[in-house]
Formats: sequence, structure tokens, C-alpha cells
Amino acid sequence: MTTTETGLPLFVLGRGTDPHSERGVDCPGELPPASDPALVERARRAKAALGERVFVLGHHYQRDEVIQFADVTGDSFKLAREAAARPDAEYIVFCGVHFMAESADILTSDAQRVVLPDLAAGCSMADMATFDQVEECWEALQDAGIADVTVPVTYMNSSADIKAFCGRNGGAVCTSSNARRALDWAFSRGEKVLFLPDQHLGRNTAVLEMGLSLDDCVVYNPHRPNGGLTAGQLENAKMILWKGHCSVHGRFSAECVDDVRERIPGVNVLVHPECRHEVVTKADHIGSTEYIIETLRRAPAGSSWAVGTELNLVKRLARMFPDKNVTFLDRTVCYCSTMNRIDLPHLVWALESLAAGQVVNQITVDDDTAHWAKVALDRMLALP
Repeated sequence: MTTTETGLPLFVLGRGTDPHSERGVDCPGELPPASDPALVERARRAKAALGERVFVLGHHYQRDEVIQFADVTGDSFKLAREAAARPDAEYIVFCGVHFMAESADILTSDAQRVVLPDLAAGCSMADMATFDQVEECWEALQDAGIADVTVPVTYMNSSADIKAFCGRNGGAVCTSSNARRALDWAFSRGEKVLFLPDQHLGRNTAVLEMGLSLDDCVVYNPHRPNGGLTAGQLENAKMILWKGHCSVHGRFSAECVDDVRERIPGVNVLVHPECRHEVVTKADHIGSTEYIIETLRRAPAGSSWAVGTELNLVKRLARMFPDKNVTFLDRTVCYCSTMNRIDLPHLVWALESLAAGQVVNQITVDDDTAHWAKVALDRMLALP
């Protein structure tokens, strides 16, 4: 095992193995530097040429080589709001993934253009719930006679189509930081909630924050007839969870927590609520990306923290807070592969194209979808 400059224990590709890691998955240690050092200067020149016409947003999970050019960093919803708060910026360059750029397009004016440097930067969780699948699920709820008492709530990490579905059907959007408030709102309007697309956030919020039991939750599998559930199971459930998950957070296990506690005496385990239920119940602190950052910011010097979230952010936090021992919860989990598609070459290409008057990789949401998605987003914004 190799220790990085930040003290993070990582296996570098080709050196060392972990018998407990998933077979067939290669996880790099340090990402290589940009292939062309001149790219940094080219990005600076292009951004300077655009001036206030461009506003660059950088999600916390982005590579350092990209995040250095961000005007604002944050989680997905914070960045979408920041874009909406910059009406004078002609171009919004979103260094994140596709659903985030869609949300920015929905919340910004028609005069603004949202650009995603690499169209292949998607989100595996968002892809786990397609519009047709969710429509089929709603039909199953109608057949079971419970659609009228069910309120759909979708996590921010979903496509514009799914947000619009929730808007049309009396539902709302939530983030990891306001999921409890969104579920309280939903249960004040119905007897059940269809929670999309992350089962773990829905389950953890319902059970750990709202006092529901695991028996109150069922998982709807879109790849099985009727979601793999009987009409009786749907009727008895309070939370109908979509069978979706984050490919990064979903890989943390209870054994990871046990292992890090054995290796680091007195360690504080801090995890994102997208982690599995058995992980968050073993953790000391659970919260959104912004909560994780603020918790470490307020932590006393000399304290030890094992953080269960995306590796780019954990490494950055270790550098930001050198007076604390910040380590990664798992030994071998990969970076978010789709987030990492936004690299410096793609960012340079997007900025230089804009500076030359050519809009590339523009993300647009059609008017009807944007309208209903904004209805769902506005319901979230109106939460107390």
C-alpha cells in the first residue's frame, strides 16, 4: 500500500492488492497530470478573453485540474442556483454531469447558454430511472389503487424528465440536505411516497430521521414485472423506493467502517446519506457534501476522520485541513468515473470554442419538460 502526500492510504495501479476489493475493478491511485502543460495557460487565456460573459461552475467531485478554473464550487443544487443568480453571464460552463447542466438550463434565462464540456459526463444513478420506467411504475401504482395517495419525490440527481414527472403528478425535488423536509411535505399531502432514484437516501431519511421502520419501505425494481412487488406490498408500504444507487457511495460497506476503526483509534466516521443503510448506522456523522465540508472545517485540530464520499473531494479536504487526519473510508473505491470525464482538455476545448464564437455541447431542456421540472423545483424551494 502506498501513502499519498496527503496521508491517504491508496493502492496505486499495479502495486499491491486488497483481497476484500471487488474483483475485476482497477482503481487508480493518483490521477496523472494533464498530458499537455500548456493546457493550463490555454484555459486561462480563453477564460480571460471571455471575461464576465462566461461563468464556470465546478462540482466538488471534479478533478483539481478543472476545479482551479471554477468561479464557484459546490454541490449540484447550489451550483444550479449560482448559475441562476448570474443573469449577465452569457455562457454557463458546468463542470459536472448531465443532470446538473439540465437543472442549470431550467433555472437560467432563455438568453443564457449552458455548456457541458463532455456530453459523456452522465450519472449512473440518474440513468437508473428512465421516464418510461417511471411511467410504468406509476401505472402499477394506479392498478394497485394507490397512485392517488402517493406523492412522487425525486432526488436532485435525476434527469429533467423525472423532475418533470414529479411536477406533473403533484411531487417535488429534494437534495440530500433537505430530504427530510421534502418527505414531511409529501406525507402531509399523501399517505405514501414514491422516492426516486436513490433508494439509500430515501431509506436513510425515512428510517433514521422520520421514525419509519425498514418494514415500511419496499424497493421497486424496474427490471421486474410490477417492480417485483405484490399489490399487497405496495398497499402496506409507506416508502416505495426506486432500485437505484450511487456507484461511488454504494460501494462503501459496513466492513469498511469496522476496518477503519480498527486501523485508526478514535476515528470519526463521516458519510454521505447515499451510502447503504448498514454503513450510515455504523457512522458517527451523516450528511450532504456541504455538511461534510463544514463538519471538517469545524472539527478540532488533531482529530481523525474517515470520510465516505467521492475520492477527489476527500483528497481535497485532506489538503484543506492539514491540521486534521482526513482519510478515505475505503481502501480501493474508484473515483466517480463520469465526473472525471470532465478533464482539462475538454474544458479548454469548450472555453476556446466559446471565445471563438462557437457554442459547443449546449444543454437544452424542451419547454414543456422545463416547465414541469421547474414546478417540482419550485415546490422544493418553497419548503420551510
